[in-house]
Amino acid sequence: MEFIKSNKFNIILIALALVIPFGVYPVFLMKVLCFGLFAAAFNLMLGFVGMLSFGHAAFLATGGYVTGYLMSNADLTPELGILCGTLASAVLGYLFGSLSVKREGIYFAMVTLALSQLLFFFFLQAPFTEGENGLQGIPRGKLFGFIDLNNNLSMYYFVLAVFLLGFWLIYRSVHSPFGQVLKAIRENEPRAISLGYSVRQYKLMAFVLSAALSGLAGSTKALVFQLESLTDAHWQMSGEVVLMTLVGGMGTIFGPLVGAAVVVGIENFFSGGELGTYIHIIMGLIFIICVLAFRNGIVGEFNKFVKNNF
Repeated sequence: MEFIKSNKFNIILIALALVIPFGVYPVFLMKVLCFGLFAAAFNLMLGFVGMLSFGHAAFLATGGYVTGYLMSNADLTPELGILCGTLASAVLGYLFGSLSVKREGIYFAMVTLALSQLLFFFFLQAPFTEGENGLQGIPRGKLFGFIDLNNNLSMYYFVLAVFLLGFWLIYRSVHSPFGQVLKAIRENEPRAISLGYSVRQYKLMAFVLSAALSGLAGSTKALVFQLESLTDAHWQMSGEVVLMTLVGGMGTIFGPLVGAAVVVGIENFFSGGELGTYIHIIMGLIFIICVLAFRNGIVGEFNKFVKNNF
């Protein structure tokens, strides 16, 4: 049972998302939405195909760098800048996926990590990325040429629209015949092969879709913070999205968003205090607790409770 399957519940969630920026800092909410989309894209591979990637930060950063550079130097509108960043991540996903989907298990994870680190050092050395300083002062621009995104409220609703589009695409993919084949590959790959499915092609399509949506999240995030840095390309970001997915609930629809909200909220809460220097230790403890006590994540455990009691 996936959270609560009802149109009324979805309408309530959307209505809440529309009014919540009047009570909660919009920039924090935008960060949650960007990372929620990133985690949902990652979960498409891990939760529904069973492919653990340790290199998804590469796609987040690629989308951000391409969008940031074009917005700063080519005077593009935000929608075109984000589209270019998403397409760049999709192309990179095809290249990385063509190399990595030939491997399975830990070998697949190590190949994605190695490719991601290669891209990290490229971003470190490339002149257009400004190295360790990153791209700063990225203009938000005007959406469709007339909606000023420098207003945080306008920017929030744009980010919400992007998130809902990406989230809907993931939902439709998972609940389509394509998604059913992905689940079959996750459950029993040899049987899927025996049924005549080209497993490698399905994996590659899932990889490219996940990479493109990760790039969409990175492109949007670059506009929100008007900054793109090496932090998004570092291997720790790949580990962080794994944490978000596991905390929220791997293989669930809403789990990545919940996990992103928890992780971003904890980081935001401790960042200004004395415990800020120990944030990675705190995250490690949360990961251990989640693995030991909440094997299915927050949403997964909730689904199990509802299924067993109602």
